[in-house]
Order: sequence, then structure tokens, then C-alpha cells
Amino acid sequence: MDTAPADITDNGGLRIIPLGGLGEIGLNMMAYEHGEDIIVADCGLMFPEPQMLGIDLVIPDITYLRERAGRVRGILLTHGHEDHIGALPYVLQELSLPLYGTALTLGFIREKLKEFDLESEVELNVVKPRDVVTLGCFSVEFIRVSHSIVDGCALAIRTPEGVVIHTGDFKIDQTPVDGELTDLATFSRYGDEGVLALLADSTNVEREGYTLSERVVGEAFDEIFPRCEGRIIVAAFSSNIHRVQQAVDAAVRCGRKVLLNGRSMVANVAIARQLGYLRMPEGVLTDLKELQHLPKEQVCMITTGSQGEPMSSLARIAMDDHKQIKLEAGDTVILSSRFIPGNEKTISDLINHLYRRGAEVFHEKVSEVHVSGHASQEELKLMLNLTRPRHFVPVHGEYRHLVKHARLAQRVGVPAERCLVAVNGDVIRFADGRGEIAGAVESGRVYIDGKGIGDVGEVVLKDRKHLSEDGMVVVIIAINQASGEVIYGPDIVSRGFVFEDESQQYLDETKKIVLDLLAGMSIETLGEWGEVKQEVRRILRRFFNKTIERRPVILPVILEM
Repeated sequence: MDTAPADITDNGGLRIIPLGGLGEIGLNMMAYEHGEDIIVADCGLMFPEPQMLGIDLVIPDITYLRERAGRVRGILLTHGHEDHIGALPYVLQELSLPLYGTALTLGFIREKLKEFDLESEVELNVVKPRDVVTLGCFSVEFIRVSHSIVDGCALAIRTPEGVVIHTGDFKIDQTPVDGELTDLATFSRYGDEGVLALLADSTNVEREGYTLSERVVGEAFDEIFPRCEGRIIVAAFSSNIHRVQQAVDAAVRCGRKVLLNGRSMVANVAIARQLGYLRMPEGVLTDLKELQHLPKEQVCMITTGSQGEPMSSLARIAMDDHKQIKLEAGDTVILSSRFIPGNEKTISDLINHLYRRGAEVFHEKVSEVHVSGHASQEELKLMLNLTRPRHFVPVHGEYRHLVKHARLAQRVGVPAERCLVAVNGDVIRFADGRGEIAGAVESGRVYIDGKGIGDVGEVVLKDRKHLSEDGMVVVIIAINQASGEVIYGPDIVSRGFVFEDESQQYLDETKKIVLDLLAGMSIETLGEWGEVKQEVRRILRRFFNKTIERRPVILPVILEM
């Protein structure tokens, strides 16, 4: 956004300001402010939506924090997923802040900071569950939670107005792969003490019952792997270390070697092994050079690319375009991740191509090779009943998720007037035990396109959409400025509008219309290039709309001769 923020008068109390993650999936970032102190929970990105043409990543607008940089004490991280840490390399170029997170979370971040030459510039503070960090007037305890990534934590934020529980992403897995249970006792302890507000993950609020345990995926692997005669390819998110662990364990039990594929998979597995979160027997890992020497029934490849990303290794394998890996009849591909909304068609095409190569494919719609990392309705109710908050603020979800989570909270006893459904930029204020939405601050999205940060806005995206739908017509004219004589052109060049070889008659008619327009202009008007361009656009816009009902971008280019 280009306008200066309308600041909210600080008349005391705790102010919670979502800068991302409310009304959308991803981009999670929450500011907590009291007096002269501000702390931030998470700093995530969002992958571009289909209409964001050419955009690589989306990060939160941090104008509010930038203008108060001297008061921001640090960033507290709940876990290592991109939608919670991915914006850090960009934000830390503007704000010099210490980071607090668990070992694996900071391990992933350290790798990101290396790519941006920021590793030595940022203070990384490793914490463990139940550790307490004091930042200004805030005291924050990290609480163990289960999720689809190792080392996830909720935050219990003690403020002068009371305790706020910020769950981050969580589920209540009674049989986690690593044996680390969600710390229900600590949540209950805070409930006994009194919780001013609960901010809880809303992602799975539409799902009834309980979310399945991660161990279910391991059981599915143990059922599928022994039946496979050829190579096995498991595609998963590289951050899901428990999923990788279970694939490795299943492979070892079947006497298979493990090949890691994909830059992030190789990097994240190395970090997890170094920190002790991932166990692999000696000699089980192999590489592409050894692949051709191994019998097919002894190979298990764990790769990225489960969303069918066009340049991913798995997509190239499916298209028979990979130099070293060729699928054959009898090979098995397991897509061990969810179908992210918006990617369904791409993943469906990937599956079709894999079948064309002769492979058998397992995915979440036909087998339990993926389970969610987010709490379903019964777990969300349990969190509400354990913490017994005075106020409830649903977070991490699209707007319908927030509304439905607020209704769920009302069903377990939180009064409707204390369920605060906010959106990005809203100021949620707590004072004297009362909570309210008290105004808004500047917030929004910043687009990353290549090396450009924020230089692509809504206007540019609108132009890209216009070009993608209707094409472009360039009109090149050379005018003698002294005499007003047209000495070249108009030359009509089109891209994405009509096929020039087959539409020459139509383009010739377009030229005639422009020539007739120029012939009717005075010498004085022809000397005003801005007016000439405007008139060319106007007459061609009308002509194209009337004749073929298309609205291309019209770009007149006038050469001075």
C-alpha cells in the first residue's frame, strides 16, 4: 500500500495486530504491542495465487514495524514451515532483530540466511519447550505441540494485561513418531491460572472429529512397500522430517537403499540428521551415480515435487525428461502430501503422466499416505476447554475458517461478544479485561518478482492479467515534426492478439483507420505526441471492441524524424 499508516492512539492496554495470516492461508505474522515494547510471532510467506502472474513469492507488508523499529524486541518462531519463517530473509534486510526458536526451526532459517549473506548479521537464540524468554514487558514460554514438522511450539505470552496463548499450527497427536506429545498439561496449567485470550489455528475447523496420527502414514508405507516390485519414489515436503523418517524406516525394512532428490530435501535432511532429529543406518544413503548399479527392487527415492511443480525433478521424471531416472512398468510413486488448493489440476496432470510411464501411483485420495498436521474440530474444542480463555481470536485461515472457528468456540462456552473475528491490519485491543477491535493500521502484501521486492504492485499485476487475456498491439509511427508528415508506418505488431499471417487483411484495415485519423489532425496536434498516442488508443480500442470484441493493450510508439 502506498498511503501512510493511520496510527492508532495508544491509550494503554495490549494491542495485537495481525500483519498476515488472517483471511488467507500463509503469510503468518502477528505483532504484540504494549507501551514501548513490540514482539512478533512468526514471519511467513505465501506462494502466489494463480492471478499473481510472474510473482515468485508474497510477504507481509511490514510498514507498521518499520516505522517503530526501535521498539521491536524480537521475533518468536513457532515452527519451521515456509508460511511461518519464509519471509525472514527479506524482513531482516530492513529490521535487525534477534530470533527465538527451537533447534530445527533455526537450523532451517540459518540455511536460508546463508543464501542472502545474512547469517553473520542475525542473532539466533535456540530455545527448548518450556523455556521462557523475556523481551521488554513480555515473558514468553514455548509449549511443545505436534504438527507436520518436528520441533513445533505454541507460545504462552505473559503481558501486563494477562496471558495470551498463541497456538501456532498444531494438532493433538497421541502417538507421534518421535514420542513428543503436545504438552496438554502446560496448556491446562495456564487455563487454571486464567487466559486473557486464545489465538488458535483455524485451518482444519471444517473437519469433524480428530486428525489422524502421523503414524498412520508409516503404517501405509509398511503395507505398500513390500508389494512393490520396482523402484519406489516417495514425494513429500522436505520440511516433514517425520514423513522422511517413516519412508526411510520402511525402505530399510524392505532392504532398499535411500536416494534423496531435490535441493531442499538434501539440505533439510542434512540439517535434521546433524541435529539428531532424523536417524538413518550407516550405508543406507546412496546417490544418483550408484542408481544404475542397483537392482530396481533395492531403490527408494525420497524427493520433492509432490505438487507437480513444472521444473521439479518428479515432473521431469513424469514427462520422461530426466537424464538419469526413467520410470518403467512396476515402479511405484507415492505422493505423500496434500493437494494444495489451486494445485489440483497440476497434480492430476502429474499423476496421468506417471501412469503413462507405467508407474503405479498412491496419493491421499486413494490411500492414507498423507495426514494433516492441523487440528480438527474435536482437538480445537479440547484446546478451548483446556485453556478456558476469556476471549477467543481465530487465526491462520481464510475468512470462512475464522468465522466457523468463532462459532465453534461459542458452542463450548465462549460468549459471542468475546469471540473477535479480525482480519489483517485490525488492532485487537485488550484493557481491564475487555477485548475489542479498535481500528486498523496499514497492512497488505509485498510481491517478490525475481530480485525485485515490492516493485510490482496491483497496477502491474492488472496489466499482466490484461496482457495474458487480450494480448498487445504496438503501433509504430514516424512523424516529421516540422511538417507533420507521416513518413513511416503505421506499422502494426501484435502479440497474443491475432495471428498476423492469417489476419493480414484485418491488420491492413487497422492501419487504414490510424492513417485516416492522422490525416484529419492539424500540424499542431501532430506535434503533441501525448495527444496523438491518446487518440490512436481511443480509436483502436473502439475498433477492436466493435469488430472482434477484444481489448488488447494498445501501445503507440512515435518516432521523431
